[in-house]
Amino acid sequence: MAGFALYREPGQKHVMLIRQRQGTPQTAASHTFLTDRQGFVFAPFAISEATPLLLIEGDPEEAPSASDLREVADEMARTQAEDHGPQPSRSDYAADFEVFHRALADAAYEKLVLARSLCIDRTTDLPPCELFFRACRMYPQQFVALISTPATGTWLMATPETLLSREDDCWRTMALAGTMRSDLAPHWSDKNVREQRYVSAYIRAILDRMAADIEESGPHTVTAGNVVHLQTDFRFTLPAATSPGSLLDALHPTPAVCGLPKEQALRFILRHEHTDRRYYAGFAGPLGIGRTTHLYVSLRCMELFAHSFRLYAGGGLIRESAEQQEWEETEAKLMTMQSLLKV
Repeated sequence: MAGFALYREPGQKHVMLIRQRQGTPQTAASHTFLTDRQGFVFAPFAISEATPLLLIEGDPEEAPSASDLREVADEMARTQAEDHGPQPSRSDYAADFEVFHRALADAAYEKLVLARSLCIDRTTDLPPCELFFRACRMYPQQFVALISTPATGTWLMATPETLLSREDDCWRTMALAGTMRSDLAPHWSDKNVREQRYVSAYIRAILDRMAADIEESGPHTVTAGNVVHLQTDFRFTLPAATSPGSLLDALHPTPAVCGLPKEQALRFILRHEHTDRRYYAGFAGPLGIGRTTHLYVSLRCMELFAHSFRLYAGGGLIRESAEQQEWEETEAKLMTMQSLLKV
């Protein structure tokens, strides 16, 4: 076995496993490669030689047995390496915020998303599969996945955001932006409302160009772990002239994880952000299984190494953003994964 994905869909009880039994997962340099493919997709924030788009090919197996999980554990033991990346500091985040905020203040961008990572030593021997099942129990309405390949290493996510899904001929996506702690009253600030509006307008513009029969609903408040978000839902059909791969290429990365204008913001982030996002803020999920596809943005995730965990979080910045508030937002988002590590 040269790679696997163990996953549980939102609101479902059963766990699925897809294994690469022969050869290695296919890699590609463009999202258009995914048209008419079947398997489990693991895509990075930005495709590169170091972080290719991967497709794990295989048929999904429901309710993996104890022997299946042992095989999965053996595979992860072979792929986990040491984390050689730096540990970004509080001052690194402040420096990044200053650079990002200056670009926003100069009106070069409408929005930029700033990410950070947090490295935590493995002080207890918590098996990755146990962390996966903990996440399933703690976050029943989120997409939970444990993914491991030689090319990517091992990742765990519990994400609330759908990038693109299909049931028969009905397609869906969402705009998820704006964040606050769930213990606060849901009184949304102008900053959060505006941030969500940017994402919704971006997605609507793409669908107006590429889709048909578009229905939009929201925004409404949704809970994701210990935070709440504003969410707008889109339902549509795809004309024969539009391939799912080309739609993915247009959607990803959305302003919820990147910024506006998209291409300029992507280049700015890759040039200036301290954090190497790798597969954080990419997308993952089963593709073309039957007549269904469920792809999710890789948020609330961590990378598992031999002796540490690296957790990732980010937040959307606009001209009105304040550095301390944005830092506190990332702290709240990191708690989704940190809570899994508590013994």
